[in-house]
Amino acid sequence: MANLVYKRVSTDQQSTARQNLVLHEAGIEDPVVFEEDPGTSSRLHPLQRPKFRELLTYARPGDTVHISEMFRLVRGTGHILDVLDVLHREQVALRIHDGAFSAMDLTARHPRTGELLSTVKFMVQTLAAAGELQRDLQRELTYDGLRAAEAKGSKGGRRPAVPADKLEDVRTAYLENRSIAALARDYRVSRGAIRTAVADLLPSHTAIEEDAPPPELPVTLDMPGKVADFLRTTELEPAERAALDHGVAVRRGQGYTLRVTAPAIHRQLLAYCQPLDGGQGAPVVPAQRKARREYENRVHALPVASPR
Repeated sequence: MANLVYKRVSTDQQSTARQNLVLHEAGIEDPVVFEEDPGTSSRLHPLQRPKFRELLTYARPGDTVHISEMFRLVRGTGHILDVLDVLHREQVALRIHDGAFSAMDLTARHPRTGELLSTVKFMVQTLAAAGELQRDLQRELTYDGLRAAEAKGSKGGRRPAVPADKLEDVRTAYLENRSIAALARDYRVSRGAIRTAVADLLPSHTAIEEDAPPPELPVTLDMPGKVADFLRTTELEPAERAALDHGVAVRRGQGYTLRVTAPAIHRQLLAYCQPLDGGQGAPVVPAQRKARREYENRVHALPVASPR
């Protein structure tokens, strides 16, 4: 019976030092370590993360998965229950060594029905909701801090996607009439990153965009929350990312939908969601697959824009 250790950090500026300390103090014998690449987002469903999928493939009945704290593995209630179902099916135990979940037997099942005990499910949902509230409050405080810094003249945001040593080459190629789309392909970055690199050249130099979609009127559509969560972890074009960021969350029972209003956007977003149907060795999460198909039905029901 193997001891499988799982580690993850959310950004490439973080380290696993604290996780290493907690797991070392636990005295795990002969650990087999699976560590995600730095910056693997907690928004990405655990069953779709490369190293956790590798761990599940490696695991055998009777093995134990060890993590320092629950939120290194999962983000929200739905993720926790999905993971517990898979581990139960594979007869793999889960041991958390720190935090609110460390004193609980999360694999406890009813002796006759085999379902997760209702008391365990209640505690998991309650503690997960508390964790989500804490992260939401932290995000709000971070946003307020950034606004305050901007008011003082400080500029935040992500680092430029175009490497500094390639910046001059990009600008020269742009002035030589290379299109933004072609440059984005050549340097394997988004079109938004290219526009940022040549921003001061744009007023006096017009680039020819390739394959630009025809203009459409804004369309409002409710996107299932599980689809929105997946898309937030996906690399999108600036207009697509902006549409998600400006979406309005509408509560639906224990979940939510994201009300997105934007032109020419929903069919493009749907194309990113294909992994939710599984394939290429990725395990299928039924709730995510159902959400994707529901979104697909709504998108296909949209009226097709007439030629202008």
